[in-house]
Amino acid sequence: GKDKTFIRGASRNVDVVIKHLGDKSLDGYSSADAAALRDAMLDRGLSIASVKRNFSTIRSIINLTISEQGLDCGNAFARTFMPEEDRQRRLPIPIECIRAIQSDCRHIDDDMRWLVALLSDTGMRLGEAVGLAVEDVHLDDETPYINLIPHPWRRLKTKGSERCVPLVGEALWAASRAIESASGSSFLFPRYNRGSSSNANSASAAINKWLKPRVPEGCVIHSFRHSLRDRLRAVECPSDIIDAIGGWTTTGVGQRYGLGQPLDVKARWMGLIAGPD
Repeated sequence: GKDKTFIRGASRNVDVVIKHLGDKSLDGYSSADAAALRDAMLDRGLSIASVKRNFSTIRSIINLTISEQGLDCGNAFARTFMPEEDRQRRLPIPIECIRAIQSDCRHIDDDMRWLVALLSDTGMRLGEAVGLAVEDVHLDDETPYINLIPHPWRRLKTKGSERCVPLVGEALWAASRAIESASGSSFLFPRYNRGSSSNANSASAAINKWLKPRVPEGCVIHSFRHSLRDRLRAVECPSDIIDAIGGWTTTGVGQRYGLGQPLDVKARWMGLIAGPD
């Protein structure tokens, strides 16, 4: 029941194990084998984060097989040591850059710029926005919003990612322009959707290339999401409302009770950051 991207990634990781360690029975792999695979991946130039993701997939495949087949063996990849990652903090885009980018989006006025403008004032993940259907956008309601739900062609990252996102500022303009130009397509951004899947990677490459001369070094399309959180903090928006707007996980048992934040409340706070800062 998984999509093609999931299957491709899982199969690729299985192939890597076989290529470097041989096609053994599961009890034939040792912790030394796992360490050797880790080193081989790092020697290929993979980041520690990528190695960890690959190992997570390998562990899950083996754990599932051991459980389903009732095998009496351990998982050699279960406790492989990973070095500490020297992670660079992803920087938010400064507000003056955001305003300049939004102005350029209005001037160029095409589907890629509508996508950028939509992200700039919603904080959605790129994949979330790329996979939107026309019917997800509600412009005629008292509070215009996007109903962000999973689709067969685009899953959401977490259960908390399913949410209603108010449309304000440049995001409202962008969504309106995209709706006007959908030309009978069921997708809000037809260029990046071919029915069975969304191509967020293609959108990411093109947008980041366009953004590069317009943002500080180290900023990418995902930086709009970091910026939105900072912009909401700056107007003293409560953290639980920020989490509800961005689809971030809110800690605490109490946060799981009730129906969540009303749309008009989220829109009121979003309206505070939509105008000139």
